[in-house]
Amino acid sequence: MKLTDHFTLEEMTVSVSAPRLGIENTPSSHALGNLLRLCTFLEQVRSLVGGPVLISSGYRSPALNGAVGGSTNSAHCKGLAADFIVPNLTPKQLAQAIADSPLEFDQLILEYDKWVHLALADGPLRREILTIRKGTGYLSGLV
Repeated sequence: MKLTDHFTLEEMTVSVSAPRLGIENTPSSHALGNLLRLCTFLEQVRSLVGGPVLISSGYRSPALNGAVGGSTNSAHCKGLAADFIVPNLTPKQLAQAIADSPLEFDQLILEYDKWVHLALADGPLRREILTIRKGTGYLSGLV
């Protein structure tokens, strides 16, 4: 099912862990609405960087989120977060491009210098920018 011009429900719900663990990863109607909003936002990111956005993790059911060690209040469970990369940009370059843009988001995290986590929210958007690396915990800004 196509959610936007460049994003499908399948890519926003794919998981290698879910079938292996026998966990259902089908979003509720509310989460599906959030995924539409998220994908519309990701289209703006795609325009900003001038190319494809490759999703590694989108929606996660609460059971799947727990199984993969996600945060208990993860926006992934609401369909409001995605982890992704962009070919030809390092994750830090990608995060910096988004941080320097006028795009409104809730949270942008450069995770382990391997991918970017971007989240929206149900309420006001904080535009929080963080970095996490093994052994550091969350650090403010892009470092």
